[in-house]
Amino acid sequence: MLTRSERLTIVAALIGCVLAGVLTVIQAGSVVRFTVAAAALALLATLVGQATEQLGERLGPGATGVLQSALGNLPELFVGIFALRAGLIEVVQASLVGSILGNSLLILGLAFLIGGIRHGAQRFATDPPRMIATLTLLAVAALTLPTLVHSLHTPAEPHAETFSKICAVVLLVIFLASIPVALRGGPAALPSAELAAEAAWPFSLAVAVLAGAGIGAALVADWFVEALRPAAAALGMSEAFTGLVVVALAGNAVENVVGIQMAARNKPDYAISLILNSSLQVALGLAPLLVLLSVVIGGPPLTLVLPELLVAALALAGVLGAFVVYDGESNWLEGLILIGLYGMIATAFWWG
Repeated sequence: MLTRSERLTIVAALIGCVLAGVLTVIQAGSVVRFTVAAAALALLATLVGQATEQLGERLGPGATGVLQSALGNLPELFVGIFALRAGLIEVVQASLVGSILGNSLLILGLAFLIGGIRHGAQRFATDPPRMIATLTLLAVAALTLPTLVHSLHTPAEPHAETFSKICAVVLLVIFLASIPVALRGGPAALPSAELAAEAAWPFSLAVAVLAGAGIGAALVADWFVEALRPAAAALGMSEAFTGLVVVALAGNAVENVVGIQMAARNKPDYAISLILNSSLQVALGLAPLLVLLSVVIGGPPLTLVLPELLVAALALAGVLGAFVVYDGESNWLEGLILIGLYGMIATAFWWG
């Protein structure tokens, strides 16, 4: 059954949802509403991750990876949908890029740093991270090309929206094609040895928690987006910084915590696969899905024509991330390098 920490997480998420709803109804201060809703989203993301893992335990490591790909980003998906309806295109673009940067730079860097300090140089199997890094670089290329088409004023510039949809479809096709590979335990699947831990939840409980967390995420995402713009203005943060850092990190809470914990326990294979898979899910799945959904949910369409600085940050993160995992070894200095790059990128967006 549920452990004490799992029960506390469920109770805290329920309290966070109720509190966020009450604060929205009484129109409390925007900063308070934004903070409470962000905390509730992080807790709901944790519950989604736990319930998904419990369901996957019964189906094997490959199916767990697929379930995480399909369901692990539910809170981010709902935030993206409501932000698009509110016309916050810049926030959505920044949060998508921020999710990729946050995992492949900040969280991977923290995992390397903490694991390296506690255990020295850590070695891991190279095939899974190499495959994930290659797929991520492909996704980065697809996110970059529409911006280059626009910035270089090529003949395709008037068709940037159509070109973005084509790139989105290509990414989704590749994402779907990777599912059978993951189901067979291929290089994109999570390491099976680490997933054999405790599957203590009854099936009905796992489904109920997943459904409840999904519904809660949909409600809280609406309240979160409603408070986002006034809260950012009150705190002196640009919308770009809010999306790149705050929204992105809140929606990836479970991977952030678990990935770092696994590195601290000297389980680098699981840590790296989990962290990099999270970036890959956003780049191959969530980003193109939101591009296509923006056509039908109202508001201005989302395109992959990004601010040039976001594109440069993506390229730097993709190349550096691939480089540091290619040799199958990590240390604390590589972690510090990744964290340093993330800090410089985040600072560059503080002003907009």
